[in-house]
Amino acid sequence: MRTRNLIVCLLAAAALLAWTASASDGLRPVSEFASIADEAERSAALFAEAGKVLQHPRCVNCHPSGDSPLQGEDGSLHEPPVDRGIGGLGVVGMQCWTCHQDANFDPGRVPGAHHWALAPRKAAWEGLSLAEICEQVKDPRRNGARDLDEIAEHMTEDALVAWGWEPGADREPAPGTHEAFGELIRAWIDTGAACPPAD
Repeated sequence: MRTRNLIVCLLAAAALLAWTASASDGLRPVSEFASIADEAERSAALFAEAGKVLQHPRCVNCHPSGDSPLQGEDGSLHEPPVDRGIGGLGVVGMQCWTCHQDANFDPGRVPGAHHWALAPRKAAWEGLSLAEICEQVKDPRRNGARDLDEIAEHMTEDALVAWGWEPGADREPAPGTHEAFGELIRAWIDTGAACPPAD
């Protein structure tokens, strides 16, 4: 009996450790924010959770403040050197699609997804606080003239955004899952799209 109880306790502890590890590496589900009574506070908390993705290298590397994409976990400049060019697609002869196809090319470690490109300079996130990113995401002058429903569609259905969870090679994927991220964004919008306080 004691042996069985010990085994049950050890299994429960192992499950708790696994859940804790996955929760710290992932995204908290929308349901975990239901206890925040103030809707604006809950909305800001939802965006802060989604911010784990938005501030991750898989997103920031394509939202640089300069004219070159970033790469790697440390946000180093793209190798070989490339320039933003017109529309964030690179310069003549070195457009993004010259190397980046519609899918990852893992033997060559070349990432790829449909319509690979840099985000517009006005949508740069590199170096911004989460509060600043939030205000930018909501601003049609800086988000590609999108309303909030179109932002949700972009975040949940765009192949380039989805790539962040399947980056190929040895790249670290964005936290959580694309589905969980989309649910956080939708819940953030549904609760008023409030932004976290400025740092």
